[in-house]
Amino acid sequence: MSSFPAAVPARREVGARSLLLRGSWSTVALCFGTATAAVTATIGPDARWLGALGRVIVERGSIPHGVPFAAAPSSGWPNVPVLAELVFRGLTGALGDRGLLLAQLVAVSVALAGTRREMRRLGATDAGAALVLALVVPGALLAFAGIRAQLFSLALFPLLVALLRREAAAPSRRIWLLPPLVALWSNLHGVVLLGLAAAGVYLVLERARLRPLESLCVAASSLVALCATPALAGTPRYYHDVLTSVAARRGYGLWASLSLHSGFDLLLVGVGALLLAAFLRSRPRPWEVVVVALLVLSTIHTARNGVWLLLFLAAPAATQLRVRARPHPAVVHVLALLCLVAGALGIARGPQTAGAESVAVVRAIHDAHGRPILAEPATAEGIAAAGGRVWISNPLDAFAPAAQRAYLDWLDGRPSGDRLLAGIRTVVVTPGSPAARRLAPDGRFRVALRSARAIVFVRA
Repeated sequence: MSSFPAAVPARREVGARSLLLRGSWSTVALCFGTATAAVTATIGPDARWLGALGRVIVERGSIPHGVPFAAAPSSGWPNVPVLAELVFRGLTGALGDRGLLLAQLVAVSVALAGTRREMRRLGATDAGAALVLALVVPGALLAFAGIRAQLFSLALFPLLVALLRREAAAPSRRIWLLPPLVALWSNLHGVVLLGLAAAGVYLVLERARLRPLESLCVAASSLVALCATPALAGTPRYYHDVLTSVAARRGYGLWASLSLHSGFDLLLVGVGALLLAAFLRSRPRPWEVVVVALLVLSTIHTARNGVWLLLFLAAPAATQLRVRARPHPAVVHVLALLCLVAGALGIARGPQTAGAESVAVVRAIHDAHGRPILAEPATAEGIAAAGGRVWISNPLDAFAPAAQRAYLDWLDGRPSGDRLLAGIRTVVVTPGSPAARRLAPDGRFRVALRSARAIVFVRA
């Protein structure tokens, strides 16, 4: 009798080894998703400013007031994501751009592996889970490929969803993991607000009926945890300024709404429609339906939020695909190996970079002679990361609305943005951009350097 308890873990260990040797379609899907992220990885806007601020924090030993590498006034900005800034600084300081790439791959792997685990818990077959994961990868390609601040949310959002669904199935004290999760998340990325909204819907529509006092306490603790950042009481103002920024109101850049003229958005819509249909067939709980409705509206308003919708739909949708095809071990291992090789090649090459090439960044900093440089978002962040000074950069919400409007007007090539050129010695634009077309005939500036991705103008 005493040997029976030890036999159970032994059988589980043998079963795990057997599954590993036999292989599975979902394992191939995980490898495919990670390899795709490695091959397509691009460092774009909303990435390098974190490391630039992290460098300042490390050098000064304190959190600066405002954005020190930008000339536009930003004093009084409540700096909430300090932890993210320090992490990005540590990654780039130790491994350069590959540090960011490896962090992105870890985040994508955690997102897909956590989603697969929840699929299997809900009863999905291995083949069904693989099919849904294979759909999620292209549907969320921009999120998986784009290395930005949201990489933290790629890992944390599926963990939150799994916690809520497990608590809905069997309420327990695990719900008290929510406040520390929110506190950690709030120090990393703003999608914590979507996560907190989903948790609030669950607490109000599902848990409060059975445990009203506990639900109230968890909700209140989570709201307090949201403010457990270096900004403390200034945290709500930070999130308010982010959501009401000029870029958010205009739908510029990362705030762009869903568009049927974008191939990536059409792919997102197609995958989302398939998963939504399967999700509704799974007989979701009322709180899940409300969360999906919120995520759909959020995606329509801001297309980049579509990844959270797909990750939320994926697990219950997979349960409706009752595919039981078993792969041949050799096929699985060959496909997984091909994905691993592709991923390794992507890591060896390193991520692509949006904005100006390094030679253009160096030339702009040299020609500026310490004065602020006017540049488009991705290039401005690259200049800041290289130690240069810009007029304005991400995070745009750190600056006054008037400065934000003027900058966006300049990016759009509007005459009202020309006032930014007063006192500016160096400008960096992308060839063919609205700002480049408007600046080209301006006799006050001459071309100092032209490359495939950048034109450096200096005052004549």
